[in-house]
Amino acid sequence: MKQPKKQEIYAPSDVKIPSRLGGGTLKERVIRELPSKKVVSYALAYINPLIFSGDNGRVLGYDNSHDYSHRHYMGSIAADPFTSYEELYERFEREWQAIAIKFVNGEQI
Repeated sequence: MKQPKKQEIYAPSDVKIPSRLGGGTLKERVIRELPSKKVVSYALAYINPLIFSGDNGRVLGYDNSHDYSHRHYMGSIAADPFTSYEELYERFEREWQAIAIKFVNGEQI
């Protein structure tokens, strides 16, 4: 009988962003196969209903649910090729921070 694959789940507490920095919440969940550490499932989200009230307030998000990697941006969904979780995480950080800065400065998002 084949043994089930072991997994490591990383799901830290949500991060609340102070209102002076744009407000909102960051969510992260990653599941890796062990011992290879291969990412089998991931979800990153920037939630801020003051910026976008649709999609439960999800302004920006990346995940691979529904059997494909995709990007959520203010209600729209587009396929987004997955290269590595580390690269995706860095891109997500840059993007949500740029959105929050525009919001704080009253710029068009």
